[in-house]
Amino acid sequence: MAGALTEVLGEVLVAGDGEEVAVSALAARGVSLVGLYFGCSLGGPCAQLGASLAAFYGRFRGEAAAAGGQRLEIVFVSAEQEQQQWQEAVRAMPWLALPFADKHRKLKLWNKYRVSNIPSLIFIDASTGKVVCRNGLLVIRDDPEGLEFPWGPKPFSEVVAGPLLRNNGQTLDSNALEGSHVGVYFSAHWCPPCRSLTRVLVESYRKIKEAGQKFEILFVSADRSEDSFKQYFSEMPWVAVPYADEARRSRLNRLYGIQGIPTLIVLDSKGDVITRQGRVEVLNDVECREFPWHPKPVLELTDSNAVQLNEGPCLVLFVDSEDDGESEAAKQLIQPIAEKIIAKYKAKEEEAPLLFFVAGEDDMTDSLRDYTNLPEAAPLLTILDMSARAKYVMDVEEITPEIVEAFVSDFLADKLKPEPI
Repeated sequence: MAGALTEVLGEVLVAGDGEEVAVSALAARGVSLVGLYFGCSLGGPCAQLGASLAAFYGRFRGEAAAAGGQRLEIVFVSAEQEQQQWQEAVRAMPWLALPFADKHRKLKLWNKYRVSNIPSLIFIDASTGKVVCRNGLLVIRDDPEGLEFPWGPKPFSEVVAGPLLRNNGQTLDSNALEGSHVGVYFSAHWCPPCRSLTRVLVESYRKIKEAGQKFEILFVSADRSEDSFKQYFSEMPWVAVPYADEARRSRLNRLYGIQGIPTLIVLDSKGDVITRQGRVEVLNDVECREFPWHPKPVLELTDSNAVQLNEGPCLVLFVDSEDDGESEAAKQLIQPIAEKIIAKYKAKEEEAPLLFFVAGEDDMTDSLRDYTNLPEAAPLLTILDMSARAKYVMDVEEITPEIVEAFVSDFLADKLKPEPI
């Protein structure tokens, strides 16, 4: 266990009283699950979570004292910029924290687990370091007594089991989804981007069905009232989890670690995830020619997928031509390296630490260059880490596969010196 956790958290953590705790000591305490709590001391939502998480954690500590072992530990990964604020926050917490000075590891954890907002609570297996549950906030709300510990993922068919609705009031059993590709659509009427996506998605759904594909969409509402749900659902030709079944809606959110809406998760006929980027795929492929949208190792940067630049470090190869041929050649150049990286991390059941893009010449690319203060040179090989506000730049006359591979390897080995964005 110590090896996997040490790789994730480092050698030492800090307790509220300032005492250092060796990560390797967690094994002796019987810890089998670690909750990574990404937050700060300032925000109202973080303060609210802190209170409920303390009560939740206290129940496990009480159980540990009675049973002589501790199943759960929490580690605070702070967003604080000032050490005094960090010290005050940690002093008030009954759990452990990543040392303030270990800023590089903090950024790596935010990128590794694709944390996009705070507070966020992610449970990982202490023996392997692998994610068990991405949305621990819902665990605390739905299972405050910890009866479902350790909250591991369950098959889609099990989580979704039960009656589903059509907007005409007809009900059908969830087993009607078996054998079909399924788009699990997390959305709400109060969310303008959701309503915009829904209009596009209705047309995509129609085209896919007319092409004879076995496809269904399951609406999982985040509406604030049943009336809003009914109004919004009336525009949808697919099925939904009943609004009143809050427990099932919450379990689906937990299963896929939903942190924001709209989100469209596309599943294969066995219920396994094909892509979490269904929103981007639908907007990029309005004719649905590439359905069911298996992920591509290298993407061409567009207005609709540029949001992915905020999800973690991204390799972006800028080319100096609007000619599709040059962009395609650039994609072919970096694709073998991207495929190698993706396969390596897939074998470890982890997400790849980099996304790969080719950027041509357009207004969006010009804006990106301006925002990140990149030189106008092309070709230009970069790695952009928006969350860390850092960039890594390789400005050479000719980009070769060997140069790209060395650049990526050095980045992953922390050998490159970042420049500020």
